[in-house]
Amino acid sequence: MTDLAMQRRFFAEEIQAASNLRTPAVVDALATVPRERFLRGGPWTIRGETEFQAPPRQTPDADPRHVYHNVAVAIDAARTLYNGMPSLLAMAIDQLALQPGGRVLHVGVGTGYYTAIAAHCVGRGGRVLGIEVDESLAAEARANLSPMSWTEVRHGDGSGALDESFDAILINAGVTHPLESWLDALADGGRMVLALTATMPAMGPIGKGPLVLLTRTDAPDVLDARTVGFVAIYSAVGLRHEALNERIGQALTKMPMPPLKHLRRDRHDATDTCWLHWPTSCLSTA
Repeated sequence: MTDLAMQRRFFAEEIQAASNLRTPAVVDALATVPRERFLRGGPWTIRGETEFQAPPRQTPDADPRHVYHNVAVAIDAARTLYNGMPSLLAMAIDQLALQPGGRVLHVGVGTGYYTAIAAHCVGRGGRVLGIEVDESLAAEARANLSPMSWTEVRHGDGSGALDESFDAILINAGVTHPLESWLDALADGGRMVLALTATMPAMGPIGKGPLVLLTRTDAPDVLDARTVGFVAIYSAVGLRHEALNERIGQALTKMPMPPLKHLRRDRHDATDTCWLHWPTSCLSTA
């Protein structure tokens, strides 16, 4: 085993321990997929998990071993746009419980690294559709993922109609609510992970809020919901609703880690159990 392969394996096992990963395929993907192939040339600008407000730092050189740590690596530091924190994104993918042959939608692909992690998990018999709002990043991701023929990358904001169903959906940017098209595309028993974030001018493009797991049940108008973390993440472009952004901010001041139980899709008046209510749905603690 080469030094780099050993570093990848150590990296995978470290993320497994730090994030309590339960899916062996995710750990194997972290140990197998070359992260440096999905980054621009080094040296790289990086941030650690506790360095959100600290100035970014740079690796001493372009040795790829530097990116096999729990650090976010800049795609465009001027825009505060990073290849996300492995401990967070691996945990999110782990929550999706991907299976061989599974169908995955990934909105917010960036340059494709975590899309490749998901693609490794579902294997050649699966299908991974990635959507990226930045046209140049979509082109980079498409090239980076070209060896994985079961992946497809489209340029868009993820709001368009979907003509297929998915076993798993990962929304890799901060949104104010799940779109109806995403919920409709979720297969029976399917899972979705998304960050519901509030933004404010002082935070720039970054928003904060709970990371939520939604699971489709047999009930036609109800999905199971569970808060699985709290994140600071780049805000989605074209997918946010200003009124809901304000409501999330207000809800977070009262209950930053809401004990969510359901997403209701039936129209109803807001009650005390509606942590976040909007015209078509609500996230409920009951």
